[in-house]
Amino acid sequence: MAEAVANVVQRIYAVMEGDKDSLDLSNCQLTSFPEGVFQLLRGVSDNIHVISLANNEMKAISSKFFSTFAQLKEVDLQGNVLTKLPDNIAELQHLTAINLANNSFSAFPDKLTEIATLERINLEGNRIAGKNALICPVVNSDVPKLTSFSLFSCFSQQRYPWRNCPTWRR
Repeated sequence: MAEAVANVVQRIYAVMEGDKDSLDLSNCQLTSFPEGVFQLLRGVSDNIHVISLANNEMKAISSKFFSTFAQLKEVDLQGNVLTKLPDNIAELQHLTAINLANNSFSAFPDKLTEIATLERINLEGNRIAGKNALICPVVNSDVPKLTSFSLFSCFSQQRYPWRNCPTWRR
């Protein structure tokens, strides 16, 4: 555990000192986004455009996360145990890509359809099945810039590549 904490601190200071626009906290054994990180990054949070929290043990993302990092363009949350996203994700006006693969979603996160700038959504390896998997027409009409959509349901064993959706016209 001490090694994981040291790893997080080291990565945060690299962002602060290096004037980087990305924060990589993947594979850090996080169960939530550390409150102290909000404090440490408050002066540079608007400069962070890419965050990876992949392959942790996160069960939830707080609304504070998305309000703090309002300039996000890409977020990688794959390999956690997320079941939902906070409603304020819809306020991310610059978000172009979100990776939610290999989590525990059982339904499509509806708030994603409110982000007009989204180009890529990855929901592979979740538990989205049945009528919840038949979302292509809804996503296609509500997210005009979407060019890549991946949904692979562990239970339905069906793949829905975006270009094969019945309403795909791009």
